[in-house]
Amino acid sequence: MANQRLLRRLMWWRKWAKRDWAIAASAAVFAVSIVSFSLIFDFHSKQSNHHTTPPTSWVPLTLLRNAHDRGALCLDGSLPGYHFQKGFGSGSHNWVLHIEGGGWCDSIESCSTRKRTALGSSKYMESQVEFAGILSPELSQNPDFFNWNKVKIRYCDGGSFSGHPEKLFFRGQLIWEALMDELLSVGLSNARQALLSGCSAGGLATLIHCDDFQEILPKAATVKCLADAGFFLNEKDIAGNRTIESFYQDVVNLQGIAKSLNKDCVARMEPAKCFFPQEFIRNIKTPIFLVHPAYDFWQIKNIFVPDSSDPRGNWFNCKLNIHNCSPSQIEVLTGYRDSLLKLLSDFLQNKDVGVFIDSCFVHCQTWMSLTWHSPNSPRINHKTIAESVGDWYFNRKTSKQVDCPSESVEESEGMVEMAAVLFAPGLANVLMW
Repeated sequence: MANQRLLRRLMWWRKWAKRDWAIAASAAVFAVSIVSFSLIFDFHSKQSNHHTTPPTSWVPLTLLRNAHDRGALCLDGSLPGYHFQKGFGSGSHNWVLHIEGGGWCDSIESCSTRKRTALGSSKYMESQVEFAGILSPELSQNPDFFNWNKVKIRYCDGGSFSGHPEKLFFRGQLIWEALMDELLSVGLSNARQALLSGCSAGGLATLIHCDDFQEILPKAATVKCLADAGFFLNEKDIAGNRTIESFYQDVVNLQGIAKSLNKDCVARMEPAKCFFPQEFIRNIKTPIFLVHPAYDFWQIKNIFVPDSSDPRGNWFNCKLNIHNCSPSQIEVLTGYRDSLLKLLSDFLQNKDVGVFIDSCFVHCQTWMSLTWHSPNSPRINHKTIAESVGDWYFNRKTSKQVDCPSESVEESEGMVEMAAVLFAPGLANVLMW
C-alpha cells in the first residue's frame, strides 16, 4: 500500500497548481521557468563536485535537422528538440523513448502564451537536462532499462503531438513524424526491443501514437507502450459540468487533431470524445502499461473539482492536502477512483496489459528515480513502479497492481519519508504535468 507519510509529503506543493483552465498556459510558464532555473543551478553545482552525479546523467538538447523543410515546427516556428543518450552493452540495440508532458492550449490566446515558454518554443528549452527515473543511466535506479538508448522528447506543440497544419503552427503530427524519421536514421530502425512512454499530455500522446510507433519498427522487435498519468477521464465535475470535455473540444477543433485520432473511434462518435483514452484504448493493438494514481492530483484539481465548480472554496483545503478532506469529500474522491477502475475493468482482462494504480495524490511518477525505483518509492505488493513495469515488459510475471483506497492506507514495507530534494522549489512543480 502507498504510505501515509509519502502522501503528506506530496501535499504542500498543491498550491503551485493552476487556478483554473483560463491560466493553464501561465502556470506552465511559471513551472517550467522555475524548473529550468533549478536544474541549471543544480548542474553548475554538480560540475564542481562531479562525484555526486555521473556526467552521463546530463544529456544535451538536439534540434530536429529536417524539421524546417517539413514544416514540423513548434508553436513559435522554432525547431523541435529532443535529448538522446546512446545505449551500451546489452542495451545497445534497445530503445526507451519518453514524451514530456505540459497540458494543452485551447485558444489562440493560450497558444500564443505558450510560444514564450519551453512548451511552445525550443528557444526556451534547457541546453541539457538530467536523465532520471525511466531514463536514468544508473543500474540501481533503473535496473531494466539503464543501458538502453534513451530519448526524451520535448513537447512544444500544445496538442499531444496530434495537431495538423491547417492554422498557424499547429504541427504536432508533423513533429512526431519528423522525429521518428530522425531517430530511425540514428539506430531506432535496428531496434530489438523498444518502449514508448510519456507523462501526462505526453502519456496521452503515447496512447495516441502507440500503434504507429510499433508499425515503423522491425516486425521482429518487441514493442510496448507505457502511459504515466495519461488516462484522462471524461467525468462531470462536482457541479455537473462537462469542464474537461468542453476544453478538449476546443483543443481538438483549434488544432485539427481529429485526423490523428483513432479512426474506429472517430467513426462512431464526435472526434473530441476520441481524445479521451477511455474511448479508444480498446482499439490499441500494442501491449500497454498504465501507471496512474487513483487520486490524480491534476485531474482532481482541474477536471473533477475545478475552481469554477467550487465558487465558495469548500474544496480548497482538500485539494491542497487530501488529509484535510472531510469524510464526505473522501467519499466523493473515492467515487472518482471507482469510475477509473470501472472504465478499466474490461481493459484489464487483456493478458498483454499491465497497470500500477497507487493511491498517491500526485501526477506523473516515472520520470524521477525517487518515485520510479528507490528505497523510498511507492510500492504495491512489495513492487516499485520500475519492478512492475519490468515484470510486464519482459513477461516475467503478470503485473496488474492496484492499491487500496486512500482511507485504508496504512504503513507498508519499504516506505519511509521521501528525501527532501524531491520537494525542492521548482522540481516539485513539474509533478503537476
